[in-house]
Amino acid sequence: MRQWGSGPELSSRPRAAIRPAMSSTAAMAGSKSEVAMKARHVRTLRLWLGAIATLIVAMILIGGATRLTDSGLSITEWQPILGAVPPLNEADWTQAFEAYQKIPEYTELKRGMSLDAFKTIYWWEWAHRFLGRLIGAAFFVPFVVFWLAGYIPRTLLPRLIGLFLLGGLQGAVGWYMVKSGLVERTDVSQHRLAAHFGLALLILGYTLWLLFGIGERPAAARSRSAAWVGGLVLALIFVQMLAGALVAGLDAGTGFNTWPLINGAFVPSGLGEVSPWYLNLFENPLTVQFDHRMLGYAVVVAAFGQALWLAVGGAPPTLVGSALVLALFAVLQATLGVWTLLLAVPIALGLAHQAGAIAVFAASLYHFWLARCVALSGARAQTEASA
Repeated sequence: MRQWGSGPELSSRPRAAIRPAMSSTAAMAGSKSEVAMKARHVRTLRLWLGAIATLIVAMILIGGATRLTDSGLSITEWQPILGAVPPLNEADWTQAFEAYQKIPEYTELKRGMSLDAFKTIYWWEWAHRFLGRLIGAAFFVPFVVFWLAGYIPRTLLPRLIGLFLLGGLQGAVGWYMVKSGLVERTDVSQHRLAAHFGLALLILGYTLWLLFGIGERPAAARSRSAAWVGGLVLALIFVQMLAGALVAGLDAGTGFNTWPLINGAFVPSGLGEVSPWYLNLFENPLTVQFDHRMLGYAVVVAAFGQALWLAVGGAPPTLVGSALVLALFAVLQATLGVWTLLLAVPIALGLAHQAGAIAVFAASLYHFWLARCVALSGARAQTEASA
Protein backbone atom coordinates (compact mmCIF):
# COMPACT_ATOMS: atom_id res chain seq x y z
CA MET A 1 0.00 0.00 0.00
CA ARG A 2 1.30 3.41 -0.91
CA GLN A 3 1.56 5.32 2.33
CA TRP A 4 1.27 9.06 2.73
CA GLY A 5 4.48 9.17 4.71
CA SER A 6 6.54 7.19 7.15
CA GLY A 7 8.18 10.15 8.83
CA PRO A 8 7.50 11.87 12.14
CA GLU A 9 4.17 13.17 13.42
CA LEU A 10 4.82 16.48 11.68
CA SER A 11 3.03 15.10 8.64
CA SER A 12 -0.32 15.23 10.44
CA ARG A 13 -0.20 18.87 11.43
CA PRO A 14 -1.07 21.99 9.45
CA ARG A 15 1.80 24.31 8.67
CA ALA A 16 0.89 26.75 11.44
CA ALA A 17 1.55 24.01 13.99
CA ILE A 18 4.96 22.97 12.63
CA ARG A 19 6.82 26.23 12.30
CA PRO A 20 10.47 25.88 13.14
CA ALA A 21 11.71 27.63 16.22
CA MET A 22 12.90 31.17 15.73
CA SER A 23 16.58 31.27 14.97
CA SER A 24 18.94 33.19 17.20
CA THR A 25 19.45 35.74 14.44
CA ALA A 26 15.71 36.34 14.11
CA ALA A 27 15.35 36.56 17.87
CA MET A 28 18.01 39.26 17.97
CA ALA A 29 16.34 41.15 15.15
CA GLY A 30 13.03 41.55 16.96
CA SER A 31 12.14 42.09 20.56
CA LYS A 32 9.49 40.14 22.43
CA SER A 33 7.14 43.10 22.22
CA GLU A 34 7.44 43.14 18.41
CA VAL A 35 6.67 39.43 18.24
CA ALA A 36 3.63 39.96 20.50
CA MET A 37 2.48 42.91 18.37
CA LYS A 38 2.67 40.79 15.22
CA ALA A 39 0.59 38.09 16.87
CA ARG A 40 -1.96 40.73 17.85
CA HIS A 41 -2.05 41.96 14.28
CA VAL A 42 -2.81 38.45 13.07
CA ARG A 43 -5.64 38.00 15.57
CA THR A 44 -7.12 41.38 14.70
CA LEU A 45 -7.07 40.79 10.97
CA ARG A 46 -8.58 37.35 11.39
CA LEU A 47 -11.42 38.71 13.51
CA TRP A 48 -12.03 41.45 10.95
CA LEU A 49 -12.12 39.12 7.96
CA GLY A 50 -14.19 36.64 9.93
CA ALA A 51 -16.75 39.36 10.59
CA ILE A 52 -16.75 40.31 6.89
CA ALA A 53 -17.28 36.66 5.91
CA THR A 54 -20.19 36.41 8.36
CA LEU A 55 -21.80 39.51 6.86
CA ILE A 56 -21.37 38.08 3.36
CA VAL A 57 -23.11 34.87 4.40
CA ALA A 58 -25.94 36.91 5.92
CA MET A 59 -26.24 38.90 2.71
CA ILE A 60 -26.41 35.73 0.60
CA LEU A 61 -29.17 34.35 2.80
CA ILE A 62 -31.12 37.62 2.74
CA GLY A 63 -30.70 37.56 -1.02
CA GLY A 64 -32.21 34.08 -0.98
CA ALA A 65 -35.13 35.31 1.09
CA THR A 66 -35.57 38.20 -1.34
CA ARG A 67 -35.79 35.69 -4.16
CA LEU A 68 -38.15 33.33 -2.36
CA THR A 69 -40.52 36.18 -1.42
CA ASP A 70 -40.44 37.68 -4.94
CA SER A 71 -39.10 40.93 -3.52
CA GLY A 72 -36.14 41.55 -5.80
CA LEU A 73 -37.88 43.95 -8.19
CA SER A 74 -39.60 46.08 -5.56
CA ILE A 75 -36.93 48.80 -5.86
CA THR A 76 -36.76 49.89 -9.48
CA GLU A 77 -33.75 52.19 -9.39
CA TRP A 78 -30.13 51.99 -8.33
CA GLN A 79 -28.83 54.78 -6.13
CA PRO A 80 -25.61 53.57 -4.47
CA ILE A 81 -25.55 56.46 -1.97
CA LEU A 82 -29.04 57.95 -1.64
CA GLY A 83 -30.62 54.52 -1.86
CA ALA A 84 -29.45 53.78 1.65
CA VAL A 85 -32.32 55.98 2.93
CA PRO A 86 -35.68 54.15 2.79
CA PRO A 87 -39.04 55.89 2.29
CA LEU A 88 -39.64 58.10 5.32
CA ASN A 89 -43.26 59.13 4.85
CA GLU A 90 -46.41 58.16 3.00
CA ALA A 91 -45.52 60.36 0.03
CA ASP A 92 -42.21 58.52 -0.36
CA TRP A 93 -43.96 55.15 -0.09
CA THR A 94 -46.53 56.17 -2.68
CA GLN A 95 -43.80 57.26 -5.08
CA ALA A 96 -41.91 53.97 -4.67
CA PHE A 97 -45.11 51.97 -5.12
CA GLU A 98 -46.07 53.88 -8.26
CA ALA A 99 -42.67 53.08 -9.76
CA TYR A 100 -43.20 49.39 -9.00
CA GLN A 101 -46.67 49.47 -10.58
CA LYS A 102 -45.09 50.30 -13.94
CA ILE A 103 -43.05 47.10 -14.32
CA PRO A 104 -44.32 43.81 -15.81
CA GLU A 105 -44.15 41.91 -12.51
CA TYR A 106 -46.90 44.13 -11.11
CA THR A 107 -49.00 44.57 -14.26
CA GLU A 108 -49.00 40.85 -15.14
CA LEU A 109 -48.70 39.07 -11.81
CA LYS A 110 -49.45 41.32 -8.85
CA ARG A 111 -52.01 43.82 -10.04
CA GLY A 112 -54.14 44.97 -7.12
CA MET A 113 -51.40 44.52 -4.50
CA SER A 114 -51.95 46.70 -1.46
CA LEU A 115 -49.45 49.28 -0.24
CA ASP A 116 -48.88 47.29 2.94
CA ALA A 117 -48.03 44.18 0.91
CA PHE A 118 -45.65 46.26 -1.19
CA LYS A 119 -43.91 47.54 1.92
CA THR A 120 -43.17 43.96 2.96
CA ILE A 121 -41.35 43.06 -0.25
CA TYR A 122 -39.70 46.48 -0.37
CA TRP A 123 -38.10 45.96 3.06
CA TRP A 124 -36.60 42.64 1.98
CA GLU A 125 -34.90 44.19 -1.05
CA TRP A 126 -33.87 47.28 0.88
CA ALA A 127 -32.31 45.13 3.62
CA HIS A 128 -30.38 43.18 0.97
CA ARG A 129 -29.00 46.33 -0.61
CA PHE A 130 -28.34 48.02 2.73
CA LEU A 131 -26.34 45.03 3.94
CA GLY A 132 -24.22 45.30 0.82
CA ARG A 133 -23.45 48.91 1.67
CA LEU A 134 -22.75 47.92 5.28
CA ILE A 135 -20.27 45.29 4.15
CA GLY A 136 -18.49 47.90 2.04
CA ALA A 137 -18.18 50.24 5.02
CA ALA A 138 -17.24 47.42 7.40
CA PHE A 139 -14.43 46.54 5.03
CA PHE A 140 -13.18 49.94 3.92
CA VAL A 141 -13.05 51.83 7.22
CA PRO A 142 -11.11 49.18 9.20
CA PHE A 143 -8.93 48.55 6.15
CA VAL A 144 -7.77 52.17 6.13
CA VAL A 145 -7.24 52.14 9.90
CA PHE A 146 -5.26 48.88 9.84
CA TRP A 147 -3.20 50.04 6.88
CA LEU A 148 -2.26 53.32 8.56
CA ALA A 149 -1.49 51.48 11.81
CA GLY A 150 0.85 49.07 10.02
CA TYR A 151 -1.25 45.96 10.64
CA ILE A 152 -1.44 44.94 6.97
CA PRO A 153 1.70 43.34 5.52
CA ARG A 154 2.83 44.48 2.11
CA THR A 155 2.02 41.15 0.47
CA LEU A 156 -1.57 41.20 1.75
CA LEU A 157 -2.33 44.78 0.70
CA PRO A 158 -3.09 44.19 -3.03
CA ARG A 159 -5.19 41.14 -2.18
CA LEU A 160 -7.39 43.15 0.17
CA ILE A 161 -7.73 45.91 -2.42
CA GLY A 162 -8.77 43.28 -4.94
CA LEU A 163 -11.37 41.96 -2.52
CA PHE A 164 -12.82 45.46 -2.11
CA LEU A 165 -13.01 45.90 -5.89
CA LEU A 166 -14.82 42.59 -6.21
CA GLY A 167 -17.38 43.89 -3.73
CA GLY A 168 -17.95 46.96 -5.86
CA LEU A 169 -18.32 44.79 -8.96
CA GLN A 170 -20.92 42.71 -7.14
CA GLY A 171 -23.08 45.77 -6.62
CA ALA A 172 -22.98 46.51 -10.36
CA VAL A 173 -23.77 42.89 -11.26
CA GLY A 174 -26.70 42.97 -8.83
CA TRP A 175 -28.19 45.98 -10.57
CA TYR A 176 -27.52 44.37 -13.96
CA MET A 177 -29.56 41.41 -12.73
CA VAL A 178 -32.44 43.57 -11.47
CA LYS A 179 -32.60 45.51 -14.75
CA SER A 180 -33.41 42.29 -16.60
CA GLY A 181 -36.79 42.15 -14.85
CA LEU A 182 -37.90 45.75 -15.21
CA VAL A 183 -38.92 45.98 -18.87
CA GLU A 184 -39.93 42.81 -20.72
CA ARG A 185 -39.82 40.05 -18.10
CA THR A 186 -41.86 39.40 -14.97
CA ASP A 187 -38.75 38.13 -13.21
CA VAL A 188 -35.00 38.54 -13.35
CA SER A 189 -32.91 36.55 -15.80
CA GLN A 190 -31.82 33.22 -14.33
CA HIS A 191 -28.47 33.64 -16.09
CA ARG A 192 -27.82 36.97 -14.39
CA LEU A 193 -29.07 35.55 -11.09
CA ALA A 194 -26.55 32.71 -11.37
CA ALA A 195 -23.79 35.21 -12.20
CA HIS A 196 -24.74 37.36 -9.19
CA PHE A 197 -24.79 34.34 -6.88
CA GLY A 198 -21.58 32.92 -8.32
CA LEU A 199 -19.73 36.20 -7.77
CA ALA A 200 -21.02 36.30 -4.18
CA LEU A 201 -19.55 32.81 -3.65
CA LEU A 202 -16.23 33.90 -5.14
CA ILE A 203 -16.11 36.91 -2.82
CA LEU A 204 -16.94 34.74 0.18
CA GLY A 205 -14.38 32.15 -0.88
CA TYR A 206 -11.66 34.73 -1.39
CA THR A 207 -12.40 36.29 2.00
CA LEU A 208 -12.16 32.90 3.70
CA TRP A 209 -8.99 32.07 1.77
CA LEU A 210 -7.33 35.23 3.02
CA LEU A 211 -8.59 34.49 6.51
CA PHE A 212 -7.16 30.97 6.48
CA GLY A 213 -3.76 32.15 5.27
CA ILE A 214 -3.11 35.14 7.54
CA GLY A 215 -0.02 34.51 9.63
CA GLU A 216 0.73 31.16 7.99
CA ARG A 217 3.95 30.07 6.32
CA PRO A 218 4.11 27.76 3.29
CA ALA A 219 4.99 24.16 4.03
CA ALA A 220 8.33 22.99 2.69
CA ALA A 221 6.73 20.02 0.94
CA ARG A 222 3.06 19.57 0.10
CA SER A 223 0.92 16.95 -1.59
CA ARG A 224 0.11 18.07 -5.09
CA SER A 225 -2.21 15.11 -5.63
CA ALA A 226 -4.33 15.88 -2.55
CA ALA A 227 -4.52 19.54 -3.58
CA TRP A 228 -5.60 18.61 -7.11
CA VAL A 229 -8.32 16.28 -5.89
CA GLY A 230 -9.50 18.81 -3.32
CA GLY A 231 -9.61 21.50 -5.99
CA LEU A 232 -11.66 19.33 -8.34
CA VAL A 233 -14.18 18.53 -5.60
CA LEU A 234 -14.43 22.25 -4.77
CA ALA A 235 -15.01 23.08 -8.45
CA LEU A 236 -17.76 20.45 -8.64
CA ILE A 237 -19.47 21.97 -5.60
CA PHE A 238 -19.24 25.44 -7.12
CA VAL A 239 -20.86 24.22 -10.35
CA GLN A 240 -23.58 22.50 -8.33
CA MET A 241 -24.35 25.74 -6.52
CA LEU A 242 -24.57 27.62 -9.81
CA ALA A 243 -27.02 24.95 -10.98
CA GLY A 244 -29.01 25.62 -7.81
CA ALA A 245 -29.15 29.30 -8.74
CA LEU A 246 -30.59 28.35 -12.14
CA VAL A 247 -33.20 26.22 -10.35
CA ALA A 248 -34.12 29.24 -8.24
CA GLY A 249 -34.18 31.57 -11.23
CA LEU A 250 -36.60 29.32 -13.12
CA ASP A 251 -38.63 28.35 -10.03
CA ALA A 252 -37.80 24.81 -11.09
CA GLY A 253 -37.97 23.59 -7.50
CA THR A 254 -41.72 24.21 -7.35
CA GLY A 255 -42.36 21.56 -9.99
CA PHE A 256 -41.54 17.85 -10.32
CA ASN A 257 -41.76 17.45 -6.55
CA THR A 258 -41.14 13.71 -6.34
CA TRP A 259 -38.04 11.75 -5.45
CA PRO A 260 -36.08 9.72 -6.50
CA LEU A 261 -38.13 9.59 -9.71
CA ILE A 262 -39.31 12.47 -11.90
CA ASN A 263 -42.60 11.88 -13.68
CA GLY A 264 -42.25 8.19 -12.85
CA ALA A 265 -38.74 7.79 -14.26
CA PHE A 266 -35.22 8.32 -13.02
CA VAL A 267 -34.36 9.89 -16.39
CA PRO A 268 -37.63 11.54 -17.45
CA SER A 269 -38.68 12.36 -20.96
CA GLY A 270 -38.67 15.99 -21.98
CA LEU A 271 -35.09 16.80 -21.02
CA GLY A 272 -34.29 17.96 -24.56
CA GLU A 273 -37.50 19.70 -25.61
CA VAL A 274 -35.92 23.13 -26.11
CA SER A 275 -34.02 23.80 -29.34
CA PRO A 276 -31.11 24.20 -29.82
CA TRP A 277 -30.27 21.41 -27.36
CA TYR A 278 -27.83 23.35 -25.19
CA LEU A 279 -30.53 25.82 -24.13
CA ASN A 280 -32.13 23.02 -22.15
CA LEU A 281 -29.27 23.37 -19.66
CA PHE A 282 -30.39 26.92 -18.86
CA GLU A 283 -33.99 27.36 -20.05
CA ASN A 284 -35.80 24.05 -19.50
CA PRO A 285 -36.97 23.79 -15.85
CA LEU A 286 -37.12 19.99 -16.03
CA THR A 287 -33.58 19.71 -17.34
CA VAL A 288 -32.25 22.28 -14.89
CA GLN A 289 -33.74 20.45 -11.92
CA PHE A 290 -32.53 17.09 -13.25
CA ASP A 291 -29.00 18.45 -13.65
CA HIS A 292 -29.10 19.84 -10.12
CA ARG A 293 -30.10 16.43 -8.79
CA MET A 294 -27.38 14.60 -10.70
CA LEU A 295 -24.74 17.09 -9.61
CA GLY A 296 -25.92 16.67 -6.03
CA TYR A 297 -25.37 12.91 -6.26
CA ALA A 298 -21.97 13.53 -7.82
CA VAL A 299 -20.94 15.82 -4.96
CA VAL A 300 -21.81 13.17 -2.36
CA VAL A 301 -19.92 10.47 -4.24
CA ALA A 302 -16.91 12.72 -4.85
CA ALA A 303 -16.76 13.83 -1.21
CA PHE A 304 -16.84 10.28 0.12
CA GLY A 305 -14.44 9.09 -2.57
CA GLN A 306 -11.96 11.78 -1.60
CA ALA A 307 -12.18 10.89 2.10
CA LEU A 308 -11.73 7.18 1.37
CA TRP A 309 -8.77 7.82 -0.94
CA LEU A 310 -7.03 9.93 1.69
CA ALA A 311 -7.72 7.44 4.48
CA VAL A 312 -6.50 4.43 2.48
CA GLY A 313 -3.44 6.37 1.35
CA GLY A 314 -2.42 7.13 4.94
CA ALA A 315 -2.92 10.89 4.69
CA PRO A 316 -2.41 13.02 7.81
CA PRO A 317 -5.37 12.75 10.24
CA THR A 318 -6.08 16.47 9.92
CA LEU A 319 -6.62 16.13 6.19
CA VAL A 320 -8.67 12.94 6.49
CA GLY A 321 -10.79 14.60 9.17
CA SER A 322 -11.58 17.65 7.05
CA ALA A 323 -12.52 15.37 4.15
CA LEU A 324 -14.86 13.36 6.38
CA VAL A 325 -16.50 16.56 7.65
CA LEU A 326 -17.06 17.65 4.06
CA ALA A 327 -18.59 14.26 3.19
CA LEU A 328 -20.93 14.47 6.18
CA PHE A 329 -22.00 17.98 5.21
CA ALA A 330 -22.63 16.81 1.64
CA VAL A 331 -24.95 14.02 2.82
CA LEU A 332 -26.85 16.32 5.15
CA GLN A 333 -27.22 18.90 2.40
CA ALA A 334 -28.49 16.32 -0.09
CA THR A 335 -31.04 15.11 2.46
CA LEU A 336 -32.15 18.67 3.12
CA GLY A 337 -32.44 19.25 -0.61
CA VAL A 338 -34.77 16.27 -1.06
CA TRP A 339 -36.90 17.43 1.87
CA THR A 340 -37.08 20.94 0.41
CA LEU A 341 -38.08 19.57 -2.99
CA LEU A 342 -40.81 17.29 -1.66
CA LEU A 343 -42.44 20.23 0.13
CA ALA A 344 -42.15 22.48 -2.97
CA VAL A 345 -39.59 24.86 -1.45
CA PRO A 346 -41.15 26.54 1.58
CA ILE A 347 -39.23 29.66 2.50
CA ALA A 348 -37.71 28.31 5.73
CA LEU A 349 -36.45 25.13 4.09
CA GLY A 350 -35.29 26.99 1.01
CA LEU A 351 -33.11 29.23 3.15
CA ALA A 352 -31.87 26.27 5.20
CA HIS A 353 -30.90 24.53 1.96
CA GLN A 354 -29.00 27.61 0.82
CA ALA A 355 -27.25 27.86 4.18
CA GLY A 356 -26.31 24.18 3.90
CA ALA A 357 -24.82 24.79 0.47
CA ILE A 358 -22.68 27.59 1.88
CA ALA A 359 -21.50 25.27 4.67
CA VAL A 360 -20.52 22.60 2.12
CA PHE A 361 -18.70 25.19 0.03
CA ALA A 362 -16.81 26.56 3.04
CA ALA A 363 -15.88 23.06 4.24
CA SER A 364 -14.60 22.15 0.79
CA LEU A 365 -12.63 25.37 0.52
CA TYR A 366 -11.02 24.78 3.91
CA HIS A 367 -10.12 21.22 2.96
CA PHE A 368 -8.57 22.46 -0.28
CA TRP A 369 -6.59 25.07 1.63
CA LEU A 370 -5.50 22.44 4.15
CA ALA A 371 -4.40 20.10 1.36
CA ARG A 372 -2.13 22.87 0.12
CA CYS A 373 -0.54 23.51 3.51
CA VAL A 374 -0.27 20.17 5.33
CA ALA A 375 3.40 19.26 5.50
CA LEU A 376 4.60 15.92 4.19
CA SER A 377 7.04 13.71 5.99
CA GLY A 378 10.43 13.06 4.49
CA ALA A 379 9.64 9.86 2.59
CA ARG A 380 6.43 11.17 1.10
CA ALA A 381 8.02 14.52 0.22
CA GLN A 382 10.70 12.74 -1.80
CA THR A 383 8.05 10.69 -3.60
CA GLU A 384 6.02 13.80 -4.47
CA ALA A 385 9.13 15.66 -5.63
CA SER A 386 10.14 12.86 -7.99
CA ALA A 387 6.63 12.38 -9.38
